[in-house]
Amino acid sequence: MLFGPKTPSRGDFPIRRSEEEWRRDLSPMAYKVLREHGTERAGTSPLNAEKRAGQFVCAGCGTPVFASDAKFESGTGWPSFTSPVEGNVGTNEDRSFFMVRTEVHCAACGGHLGHVFPDGPAPTGLRYCINGAALEFKPEP
Repeated sequence: MLFGPKTPSRGDFPIRRSEEEWRRDLSPMAYKVLREHGTERAGTSPLNAEKRAGQFVCAGCGTPVFASDAKFESGTGWPSFTSPVEGNVGTNEDRSFFMVRTEVHCAACGGHLGHVFPDGPAPTGLRYCINGAALEFKPEP
């Protein structure tokens, strides 16, 4: 089951870069997560503790993907959100690891952000479980 809009195929995103450019512009962990669909180790992201007002943006392209008021403590070890910035993330079915999950991508560059699950709190009931390496935080001025 998909939650939210389906992401276009990998080459159909508005922001496109060569793999060489992605490797040059991203940290090794951000590249692994955003471009190779990797996952950072639980509890390693400093964004888990981020509580200031602001926006979480895609580390690949700077597109705002989650607002701070949608963040909650899920106890999973990854930054978790109840909803994305409307229109700025997409989803795909992920059948890796012998299960079916809903994968979340940046709608602008296609970077892998994490997964969304139907076990979150109100108001949406969704838990967007996102790799901190895929995000940067921009505090409100």
